[in-house]
Amino acid sequence: MNNSENASRRADVIIIGAGPSGIFCAYELKKQRPDLSIVMIEKGRSIEKRICPKRKTGVCAHCQPCSITTGFSGAGAFSDGKLSLSPDVGGNLPEILGYEEAAKLIHESDEIYLEFGADPGIYGIDKQEEIDEIRRRAIIADLKLIECPIRHLGTEEGYKIYSRMQDHLAEIGVEMIFQTSVKNIIVENGQAIGVVTDKGETFYGKEIVSAIGRDGSDWFSHICEEHHIETKVGTVDIGVRVEVRDEVMKFLNENLYEAKLVYYTPTFDDKVRTFCTNPSGEVATEYYDDNLAVVNGHAYKSKEFKTRNTNFALLVSKNFTKPFHTPIEYGKYVAQLSNMLCDGRILVQRYGDLRRGRRTTEERLYRNNLMPTLKDAVPGDLSLVLPHRILVDIEEMLKALDKVTPGIASDETLLYGVEVKFYSNKVMVDRDFETSIKALRAIGDGASVTRGLQQASANGLSVARSILKAGRV
Repeated sequence: MNNSENASRRADVIIIGAGPSGIFCAYELKKQRPDLSIVMIEKGRSIEKRICPKRKTGVCAHCQPCSITTGFSGAGAFSDGKLSLSPDVGGNLPEILGYEEAAKLIHESDEIYLEFGADPGIYGIDKQEEIDEIRRRAIIADLKLIECPIRHLGTEEGYKIYSRMQDHLAEIGVEMIFQTSVKNIIVENGQAIGVVTDKGETFYGKEIVSAIGRDGSDWFSHICEEHHIETKVGTVDIGVRVEVRDEVMKFLNENLYEAKLVYYTPTFDDKVRTFCTNPSGEVATEYYDDNLAVVNGHAYKSKEFKTRNTNFALLVSKNFTKPFHTPIEYGKYVAQLSNMLCDGRILVQRYGDLRRGRRTTEERLYRNNLMPTLKDAVPGDLSLVLPHRILVDIEEMLKALDKVTPGIASDETLLYGVEVKFYSNKVMVDRDFETSIKALRAIGDGASVTRGLQQASANGLSVARSILKAGRV
């Protein structure tokens, strides 16, 4: 056998990425057709090897690839693990499949999480009087409260749940190849027929599923450009992570766990939303390719890991028009400015200092009642990083939120920058999530189809059924 034959292999379905959308796709394919050969290729590590040294040492070791953003279960699952159980939150499945079908898939994927050990408790469904009061306050402040039941996995419990899923996929015959990147997709006569990895291997498949997540969105954008896959410019989500004392957020945390609030700012009419609330959680750093540091947040189920602070993101959604076509590069550019000022770390500023137009110093920071949970964050000035328009949007949103839960707009509130959600240029897909290239399907966050764990998981179930319906395998 010659070297080229030895370096090529065949499978029925090749899944690029081992995040929730890829996991649930493989799970459903094997459930319906145990005879299928499925290869899942993931550039990160298997879940038992996803260990971040910084959690013990406090110092980032710049692991390549980053164990927080890559590996089995993906980035979002390994951070906080919140499942949004409403089609109104977390992506575009209702637009593609219809509201009822999206709701059905979300319910089915939720049942699978429960089978693998998710907490049966749900936030946001049993305290209607309190939720009505939160909605009343939101209306007064011109905020829209989006009601969404939440199932919270928790960082450490999510690890256990996804560990069971990884073991299950291995047991039913899904081949999972870790620490291997897909360099390119092979396209012949308008149809995807395989992939080439960075290890020099070629895998041929009857169906290719791109489930690359946010970390792979930049790569997939270039793949789309090279193969002329139809896309359109997606939304840029950019902003800060806010940290306050638990006492400030107590009413919202106890009754909703995560209050999803949307605001259209009076000055620019820009959309700003709260995202990924972590009661008693900690602010964390995520590293993407080229050691780009962006901010995120975690929350644990176990009391021993809880802090006294709540953190959440404020994200400004920007939709650009032609000739702009590089939303990922734009987000990276803003994050790089922050990294430049902070030697590759995360910048933190007191809201009071931002309002007064001055940088936060270590002396001002450490006289706060509120201490930062991200210990290596660098005090600085967000006005040197974020565009003026985005800063105005964030300040106006904080003032509106202060009417719902007083204390958010206090001087000592901490703002960490920059938080960016790297969605790809939006890949154009049909109802079966097939791109303009035949047999290439794009799903999950990396294709700008979803924006969260639950819809990504539901998307995996949906595309598995589409693959079976197409009859190529």
